[in-house]
Amino acid sequence: MKKIWLFGAAIAMVVSFGSCKPKQSAYKAAYEQAKEKEMTTAPAQVEEEVIAPVSKPRTSSAAVRQERVTAVTGEDANGLRRYSVVIGSFKNKTNAYALKERMQGAGYKAILAQNEEGMLRVIVSSFDEKADAADSRDAIKAKYAPNFQDAWLLERQY
Repeated sequence: MKKIWLFGAAIAMVVSFGSCKPKQSAYKAAYEQAKEKEMTTAPAQVEEEVIAPVSKPRTSSAAVRQERVTAVTGEDANGLRRYSVVIGSFKNKTNAYALKERMQGAGYKAILAQNEEGMLRVIVSSFDEKADAADSRDAIKAKYAPNFQDAWLLERQY
């Protein structure tokens, strides 16, 4: 009798707890409703007259780290300019090459450079102007958020 009682209680618990699982379709329906509400309550676009700003020379106050770097053997040294966007620094060559290949797969002309201390820098873009490099760094941070939020600018020393 006791075994039957325990078996019945176990089945009742499985049935009662099994019906409490949230359904993915319920989440999807709520998401669709929220998106639809957002689309219907969007404010009307107001046309404004655009006044062209007076062009000033572009300057940047972005922090820059200065290092003497050279392209790793097999890399295109011509791709290194004065200011570069660095997204990774590694002692381990395997990790550096893996990130470089990942960024090349994403369409960047990634280059590996090595500083005097032996650190490998994964550079995704390189420019002659600091402002251009800062814009590129900000674009990479925005595109790959939350990854690469620690991307930084490197000024190449000769």
